[in-house]
Amino acid sequence: MAAALQVLPCLLRAPSRPFLWGPPVARMTSGMALPEQARQLFESAVGAVQPGPMLQRALSLDPSGRQLKVRDRSFQLRENLYLVGFGKAVLGMAAAAEELLGQHLVQGVISVPKGIRAAMELAGKREMLLKPHSHIQVFEGAEDNLPDRDALRAALAIQQLAEGLTADDLLLVLISGGGSALLPAPIPPVTLEEKQMLTKLLAARGATIQELNTIRKALSQLKGGGLAQAAYPAQVVSLILSDVIGDPLEVIASGPTVASTHSVQDCLHILNHYGLRAALPRSVKTVLSRADSDPHGPHTCGHVLNVIIGSNSLALAEAQRQAEILGYHAMVLSTAMQGNVKSVAQFYGLLARVAAARLTSSTAGHSLEEEAKLHELAAELQLPDLQLDEALETVAKAKGPVCLLAGGEPTVQLQGSGKGGRNQELALLVGTELGRQPLGPIDVLFLSGGTDGQDGPTKVAGAWVMSDLVSQASAEGLDIATFLSQNDSYTFFCRLQGGSHLLHTGLTGTNVMDVHLLIFRPQ
Repeated sequence: MAAALQVLPCLLRAPSRPFLWGPPVARMTSGMALPEQARQLFESAVGAVQPGPMLQRALSLDPSGRQLKVRDRSFQLRENLYLVGFGKAVLGMAAAAEELLGQHLVQGVISVPKGIRAAMELAGKREMLLKPHSHIQVFEGAEDNLPDRDALRAALAIQQLAEGLTADDLLLVLISGGGSALLPAPIPPVTLEEKQMLTKLLAARGATIQELNTIRKALSQLKGGGLAQAAYPAQVVSLILSDVIGDPLEVIASGPTVASTHSVQDCLHILNHYGLRAALPRSVKTVLSRADSDPHGPHTCGHVLNVIIGSNSLALAEAQRQAEILGYHAMVLSTAMQGNVKSVAQFYGLLARVAAARLTSSTAGHSLEEEAKLHELAAELQLPDLQLDEALETVAKAKGPVCLLAGGEPTVQLQGSGKGGRNQELALLVGTELGRQPLGPIDVLFLSGGTDGQDGPTKVAGAWVMSDLVSQASAEGLDIATFLSQNDSYTFFCRLQGGSHLLHTGLTGTNVMDVHLLIFRPQ
């Protein structure tokens, strides 16, 4: 009971201040505490990828109001527009689309996270909500980022709308991160529960988002180009807010408007790799055995225009701009942080030690040895856009505080039954790395937060740590190793200093993966 009472203040804790979207420059001062600066830089990143403005930049009407322009393409509008959508940012996207195109919109169906309308209402974000007499039907589901019966009902309604379209119709598809869980339509005889069980097992063993989506597509009626096929012969315009490294169209929300290029052999290879092939339900074996290398028909989706309207790089660019306004030497390290969360934490820990040595003009021999280890680990992580040498050069030349930014989506291999998410686990691991040895006369902060505001099955976006985390935990009788062994980072941060290290944002209405901040401020 005592442990439960310790956690309770965190569970009930409200954000220490309102989480406000948009450029926060006017609220920032150079004398502000480092954690508060970090929180507001994260806020600026999230504010830069709000769905409404991004959609409005992608779409326009000609002066007559009869032609929709998307990039360099035009589509005739004559009250022939239909809309479907699925994902964490889709509510705001749909509201913006209906505001612009409402007179032509016949019908719409969207699948969005459970509780998001109430969260937007509570946050005062009226622009993210549909009007009272909207033509768009809203389904809420996928609680805790997992497909459920509510999401299945939404998927079937979306499928029914798409299958009823004709060659004279135009289907606007809105897609964002979280779309896979919000569009579950398993191929019979596979049940939702069986597909969900297989996805959970893969995720628990450290499968990447690409591997998860390959399996999902093979077992889905709508993913892997299935929705595009259902809508044929209507024209389809798909507007996509990316939550995947490199913005691959076929991976985001499992590519419902992109023809699948994966074969059954790809699926079997993944299942073998994670030791799950022998444990497959009979229904999954049945579906895989009768599928060919192109389960969704045509090799191309010629009637579809897919457009990326926003991604993690936009969020990082805005946070970088805000950091520079604050007086930081700021640069984006990578938009492709991936790999096991333990390896990523080791990378950040080594980077912090090497950067701190350069900033404090330390010439200790071990810093050269650690720099070699840092480059070795960076090579192992295989980050395609990593700017490591440039970052170290920036640090070496800096005469003041430095902010290194990164984005991506590391993976966690579950081994315990605790509660947490990849951002909180990464922050806890990095905090441990920062405490391994003194960093000199310098303050170092690391923050990891999910731009959707929900890190795993928790109500927080992530957490921040500084180099004194280990001593703080020890002073409060918290054994970090025990919490990590149980993947129980949320409980740890709830108990540490009353939960003050957690990022409380609520659902943000957007999703472009995670944002990492590594901040150095000489004392």
